[in-house]
Amino acid sequence: MQPPIWKPPVELSEQEEQIVKRIRKAKLFVFLRQHRHELFDEAFQQELASLYQKAERGQPPVTPAMLALALILEAYTGVSDDEVIEAMLMDRRWQLVLDCLNCEQTPFSKGTLVAFRQRLIEGQMDRRLIERTIEIANQSQAFGPRALRAALDSSPLWGAGRVEDTCNLVGHALKKVMRVVAGQQGRGLVEVAKEAGAELVCGSSLKAALDRDWDQQIQKDEALGLVLNVLRAVETWVQTLQQEDVLLAQPSLSIAQQVKAQDVQVDEKGKESLIKGVAKDRRISVEDEQMRHGRKSRSMLVDGYKRHVLHDLDTSLIRAVGITPANVPEASVTRAISEDLCQQEVSLKELHIDRAYLSSHFVRERSDDLAVYCKAWPVRESKRFSKQTFTLDWERQIIRCPAEQEMPFLPGGVVHFPKEICAQCPLKEQCTTSTKGRSVSIHPDEALIIELRERQQTVQGRAQLRERVAVEHTLAHVGQWQGRRARYRGVRKNLFDLRRCAVVHNLHVLARSQQLSAKLQDSA
Repeated sequence: MQPPIWKPPVELSEQEEQIVKRIRKAKLFVFLRQHRHELFDEAFQQELASLYQKAERGQPPVTPAMLALALILEAYTGVSDDEVIEAMLMDRRWQLVLDCLNCEQTPFSKGTLVAFRQRLIEGQMDRRLIERTIEIANQSQAFGPRALRAALDSSPLWGAGRVEDTCNLVGHALKKVMRVVAGQQGRGLVEVAKEAGAELVCGSSLKAALDRDWDQQIQKDEALGLVLNVLRAVETWVQTLQQEDVLLAQPSLSIAQQVKAQDVQVDEKGKESLIKGVAKDRRISVEDEQMRHGRKSRSMLVDGYKRHVLHDLDTSLIRAVGITPANVPEASVTRAISEDLCQQEVSLKELHIDRAYLSSHFVRERSDDLAVYCKAWPVRESKRFSKQTFTLDWERQIIRCPAEQEMPFLPGGVVHFPKEICAQCPLKEQCTTSTKGRSVSIHPDEALIIELRERQQTVQGRAQLRERVAVEHTLAHVGQWQGRRARYRGVRKNLFDLRRCAVVHNLHVLARSQQLSAKLQDSA
């Protein structure tokens, strides 16, 4: 059956007014109570109802507006699904927003909340929650529709899965194989492990069971060999199981095989050892297959993800967000953010970014209407001519050196001046020490780099660069609610979590705007 339309009262009762007066800090509860009927109007509730299939039998689902509000409050307060259910019984602020004051039984169960969250994710309706806050803002005179001036930036989000080395990854995966088979067969873990020859990996600590001096390379290789022997024994044992047991064991066994393939090499003599360095897309966690090693900067390592936020510089609202594995370049997120902007039917007028996004499609495929603001790459000081002393003729696609020698160039290529000409040049000592002649690299968007460098030499240009600071503050606010570590495993669920945190941020912006408007009216 289709869920009913939620029609909570608009005016506050006497009891609700008393509760509102007692709320000192968590003012978002008050704002949501006063404006829940606007945020979840009938049209939007019909959209949420489309997540449910029409059926003539069965009990009607819980109204999705109430469930969506609960998910927003969950992000705002940082509680778990179990604590949401507890809060509806024990916390007057939750009861105020969800219209269940003095309830002796919760309006819905944990299972209903979890199922609704999955419906939101599958139907991409978590994105609509952000869009809905923007629609509410556009109805206000304080905001209103305008060309979008936005800043884009990212911050690290450490993954929820446990990061382990190669031996522990393989051992962890094999232990999961033993557990699922033991559960399926109704037997003990130790009994199944003994049958499979995997007792080594089923203890409380694999490293303790191996008991090696980990500073000695020979002993480390021996330990690796023992773990891989267990893997081979389990592979053989799994083949003897019944088909339904094999289907349950195969996912975890595949993880162990994947780790071996990415981390272990075999030399000519058949000796197995760890590969030096890190595989390009190395799996680092058994429980979260999408977590990756990455960097936010040269000094900051990240094990997990990066969260990206597109901040509206005029309204302070978050327009779109994105999540990427930590090893993926920041610029890769812009396709998804562009799709979100298309859903909002808005186009960018200005884009303020850092250099990590210069290779994004926003920049590479920009129209003449989009202005890009970014700090240019610094010019390295040297005793010899820098690239800036060479003249680029864009009409003729010619580069001219300080000695007036000309060569053709292509964006993204490297120009090599003939070594014969450079050897006879009177300016050679000031230009290059190479016997092969001077070479100059041309950035794929060299014209933009030159423009950015010239712009930041002016007072107005430096002031425009400082506008990007606002998105850093927004990222800090989002991090306050989402936390330093991911709540969920996987990109998509963490994108959902980031989107609802963006909703919380936007609601705070709307609440501050309302308070400011009220003060201005009072002063008038």
